[in-house]
Amino acid sequence: MRRASDVNAFSEFVEACAPSLFRTAYLMVGDHQLAQDLVQEALVKTLIAWPRLHDRANLAAYTRRIIVTTSISWRRRRSFHERPSDRLPERISDDPGETVATHDVVVAALLTVPPRQRAAIVLRYYQDLSEAQTAEVMGCSVGTVKSQVAAGLTKLRAALGPVFDETVPTEREVTS
Repeated sequence: MRRASDVNAFSEFVEACAPSLFRTAYLMVGDHQLAQDLVQEALVKTLIAWPRLHDRANLAAYTRRIIVTTSISWRRRRSFHERPSDRLPERISDDPGETVATHDVVVAALLTVPPRQRAAIVLRYYQDLSEAQTAEVMGCSVGTVKSQVAAGLTKLRAALGPVFDETVPTEREVTS
C-alpha cells in the first residue's frame, strides 16, 4: 500500500511534467492518441517503480527514458505499422458468375501443380496457415515450405497465364 505522501508527490510530479512528457511522446510516435497511450504507460511504470526511486530530481528523465524505450519496443511490433485503409485489398467482382468461373480456372490450374507444392499453396493461402504451421502439417522444415510455395506459385502462374497475374501472389509477397 502506498503512503499518502507518495500519492501526493506522484500527483505533483504528473501535474508538473505531463506537458513535457506528452511532447516527448508525440515526437517519438507522431500521433496524438498513441502519444497519450505512451505517456500513460510510462506513468504507470514510473508509479510502480516509485518506492525504489530515491533521486526524485531525475524523475522526469527516468520517465522520459521509459517513453523512449517503450516507443522503440512498440515500433518493433508488427502490429504497430498496421494502418486502416479506405479500400479493401481484394477485388470485388460485380458479376458472381465471373467469380465462379475464375475460381474454377484457378482450381483447375492448381490441380496441374505437383502434389507437395499444391499442399503447401493450399495450406498457406487457402487455409491461411503460417509457414511454421504449414511445415508442421506437412512434416518438413519452414525452408522446404518456402521453396515448395515459391516453385508451386511459379508453376501456377505459368498455368494461368498473364491474364491472372493479379490472382496469384508474386515471389516478393511470398517471401515477405
